Amino acid sequence: MSRPYILEEANWQQIKTISYDVAILPWGATEAHNFHLPYGTDNIQAKYVAGEAARLAWENDIRCIVLPGIDYGVNTGQLDIPLCMNMNPSTQLMILKDLCTILVLHKIPKLVILNGHGANQFTSILRELAGLFPQLFICVVNWYQAAPRNAVFEKSGDHADELETSVMMHLAPALVQPLEVAGNGATKSFLAEGFQRGWAWAQRPWTMITEDTGSGDPSLATPEKGKKFLEMTTENIARFLGEIAGKSLEELIG
Repeated sequence: MSRPYILEEANWQQIKTISYDVAILPWGATEAHNFHLPYGTDNIQAKYVAGEAARLAWENDIRCIVLPGIDYGVNTGQLDIPLCMNMNPSTQLMILKDLCTILVLHKIPKLVILNGHGANQFTSILRELAGLFPQLFICVVNWYQAAPRNAVFEKSGDHADELETSVMMHLAPALVQPLEVAGNGATKSFLAEGFQRGWAWAQRPWTMITEDTGSGDPSLATPEKGKKFLEMTTENIARFLGEIAGKSLEELIG
């Protein structure tokens, strides 16, 4: 049975009778994830979280619609890794301009970009879109930050680490290789004090900082941890959708 909150599944008979208040756009990336996770890890995760959060919101009468996801992200630091697919921020902006035009045309007042890839930094893009589409409220949610990771996971990381590995073990176990084949996800960092303290930033040349394309030790990952974290994040995001749905900009600002 088709789900009326998933655009790819819904039909026109459903769509034309529903007034949607929030559109959700899952945005991932296609890139190497250590030796044990598939290239589509970010996409699988973002689409699941978007769909599950929308389901939970729908059960509370929040009329949201999950748009077809974008499977390409910013990977300019990984151009030397075979088939790590790159989409430049300028391209992301052009895509969002077209999508926002459709949402405005059909009177959907809010867009949530559900981001699943750390290098997708949408801040400057959202600032530009705000000037072009003042009638559309646009925000970005990094799904993996929607719950405290230290409540579930023991090891730090940000790519093919304990968190992502656990989530994929739960969502797509057939696509996860045994942990014995995974690298340890050890990374190097810039040595200058400003980078160490976080008040300076530069793009990390990925193959210079990691030998296995991972960033974070996946060795303690389990599907149970992945399930628990997904439940926490989807519930929080669903609650967030309810908090912004049906409200004007004035009502959203305390």
